Amino acid sequence: MSTPFEAIANLDKLIHEPARLAILTALSACESADFIFLRRLTGLSNGNLSIQVSKLEEAGLVTVQKQIVNRRSNTNISITERGADVTRRYWEQINALKQNAETWKNEQGG
Repeated sequence: MSTPFEAIANLDKLIHEPARLAILTALSACESADFIFLRRLTGLSNGNLSIQVSKLEEAGLVTVQKQIVNRRSNTNISITERGADVTRRYWEQINALKQNAETWKNEQGG
């Protein structure tokens, strides 16, 4: 059995980054959201949110659709099926890690 520390080292670094995890978790609950909603929800700056969304888009975890609504730019971000699967698996890994950590702690006499 691996230690919790080995499991942590094996987490997907793309997803594990807090800003990207917040974006994916939010989108997994609502499937899509506009940029302003995500910015307010996550507390990220415009620039940071834009950078993180771009990284998720490059990985195929979200799609970005830009359009003009009432003469204003509107950016809508949607989670892809792959993004939803990756996010679900990530949270399953975190839950398993927590259980593993408790077992490991008890085995160590803690």
